[in-house]
Amino acid sequence: MINKALCLDPTDNVGVALTDLKIGDTFDLNGYKGNIISEVAAKHKFALKEFDSGEEVFMYGTIVGETTKPIQVGEAITLDNIKHKIREFQDEGATYNWNKPNIENIKGKTFLGYQRSDGQVGTANYWLVLPMVFCENTNVKLLQDAFEKALGFAVINPYENQVRNLVAAYQNEKFTESLAEPKIDTNSKVFENIDGIRFLTHDGGCGGTRGDSDTLCALLAGYLNHPNVAGATILSLGCQHAQVAILQDRLNNIQKGAQKPLVICEQQTEGTTDQLLQKAVNETFKGLIEANKIERTPAPISKLVIGLECGGSDGFSGISANPTLGRVSDLVVASGGSAILSEFPELCGAEQPIIDRCVNPTVAEKFIRLMDEYANAAERVGSGFDMNPSPGNIKDGLLTDAIKSCGAAKKGGTAPVSDVLDYTEYVKVPGLNLLCTPGNDVESTTGLAGSGANIILFSTGLGTPTGNPVCPVIKVATNDKLTARMPDIIDFNTGGIISGAESIESCGEKLLDLIIEVASGRIKTKAEQKKNYDFIPWKRGVSL
Repeated sequence: MINKALCLDPTDNVGVALTDLKIGDTFDLNGYKGNIISEVAAKHKFALKEFDSGEEVFMYGTIVGETTKPIQVGEAITLDNIKHKIREFQDEGATYNWNKPNIENIKGKTFLGYQRSDGQVGTANYWLVLPMVFCENTNVKLLQDAFEKALGFAVINPYENQVRNLVAAYQNEKFTESLAEPKIDTNSKVFENIDGIRFLTHDGGCGGTRGDSDTLCALLAGYLNHPNVAGATILSLGCQHAQVAILQDRLNNIQKGAQKPLVICEQQTEGTTDQLLQKAVNETFKGLIEANKIERTPAPISKLVIGLECGGSDGFSGISANPTLGRVSDLVVASGGSAILSEFPELCGAEQPIIDRCVNPTVAEKFIRLMDEYANAAERVGSGFDMNPSPGNIKDGLLTDAIKSCGAAKKGGTAPVSDVLDYTEYVKVPGLNLLCTPGNDVESTTGLAGSGANIILFSTGLGTPTGNPVCPVIKVATNDKLTARMPDIIDFNTGGIISGAESIESCGEKLLDLIIEVASGRIKTKAEQKKNYDFIPWKRGVSL
């Protein structure tokens, strides 16, 4: 029998509809019994008790809202009858005892990765081409077109033929080539041990504040230090705020092994554009020859650094996909690896349980400080964390930021919080790390890779094509309908948890198996197949 609704915690006073509930449907949850008195769409919530105006609404065992009017038993919870509210938080000096998951089934499991001299292990082997300033974006794209076509990394665009057919019809001619699915022409691939050349562009480096350009340099240094990057070509104009010297200083602060090969080309020094790009091509090709000499070798799970992200979330995110990511996070951490939980605006309301899991007061105090600074900055411009849920989130049951956040926090599992990282800080210790990023999906995934994640798990209930240039992004669906509707972007489905066919534990173990396949280069993620290489640096403004 399929459950129609559930209660997430013994202290909760609202239930969650797992399927559309009709007037007259009965429920028996958490000691509360009654009838549904208004239609409740799947993913949305309904009252288990009678509420007066001003009462606190509990989900996930914590405060997620406050009623704005009386609510009857079995009535749908909507923005018309509740508003955002969270529990006050502070460092209470709690002692946290972690009940580690049993990892006997995964002991000895390995993935085939690229061993770096600093002890990091790459899940891919890329050469990176990046600009120090937006003035060089056009030159980066010229290099991209040249290298991808010549080295077998180009993707055939299936829509070109569609446009040609339309042009032919418009000109009363006939174009007969069939439309084809996008594919990589691997017949001309030159370097067997290079997974790709990745080309970044951005709109920063000059014209903004010096703080923005310094932050950009720190972010780019994280990408150069990334275990999936073998070396890089850097294009600089010369006069911009984001100087190569600043980038090199930031890189020196975090790199531990042998220096990676860097090809630095400065246009105002080289002369003409042709001279600049000819040097870039020649020196990059030499770097590729060296990068191709490294091969994949077995590495333990402890070398995984899992980035934890969500986007296009729905009312099932905190029930199926996010807890599955949390299970994987716990398995990796228990095996000696690392996980990084991002998106601070989506931890609003979940602060106290996170604080209670911090390994020491210093870590807890840093988390509180960064959360307060971010929240205060948002309020100063009239946009508090309570404005985080998007129209799509709200439509699919995430009515308040606290409801969204408490479900989002499930991605972090149950492990102790080993460290808290500010934006662009590189991961230093194993275990669960918190990373201050905005709620914006691409800004956050960009930050996760810049802090050293070598695999990103991305849960979604509504669907999103987001990927990253240097880090494989595995898209995890919360429900069966999304997986069936958008199979071209979904890598893994946790909808069986909603139907009752699977458990969080079984989904977590299966997802870990997929991670090993992706990390070993045997499976390419859907985002990589479609070349969704999204890169947006955060300028430390208010981005929810």
